[in-house]
Amino acid sequence: MTSNIRFTEEKLLAIDSALNQLEVALADLVALDVPGRRRLFKMGQKTEAFCRQAMTLMDQNRQVVPPSLELDDALVDLATLDQLRPRLKRVQRLSERMVDSEMVLGAEVAQTARKAYALLKVAGKNQGLEGLRSQLAGRFRGRRPNGASKLARNTHAEETIA
Repeated sequence: MTSNIRFTEEKLLAIDSALNQLEVALADLVALDVPGRRRLFKMGQKTEAFCRQAMTLMDQNRQVVPPSLELDDALVDLATLDQLRPRLKRVQRLSERMVDSEMVLGAEVAQTARKAYALLKVAGKNQGLEGLRSQLAGRFRGRRPNGASKLARNTHAEETIA
């Protein structure tokens, strides 16, 4: 797969500007640590249906709602949740595409580098590039070619049996 992902300076400036605007606009978002996440009650699909029904019933029957329940705050939280979710989904889709693009770009670079290394092994001997090739070889030290480790295990097992 060959990617056509390229960034111009103008595009990078636009991306950075948009990210800065998002960071400013979303400054009120919360950042939780792991223990904080664990302590929170999670609202899954079934719980959300229950919560929505309870909020609706309480909103329609305010005469039984004590002020300590803070129903108005909970209703605002629910509305804010409904406003946040579609935007979160868009950002998540964009994040997935960025991660996938990073992976593709890295794979393309790694594939070309491996081809270059193989070329150096063959053509670099007569060009005075052996020292450079041996520096690159450090990446592959201790690794056997595909199938070599399996062959070595099988050979060792056969020797042990004999």
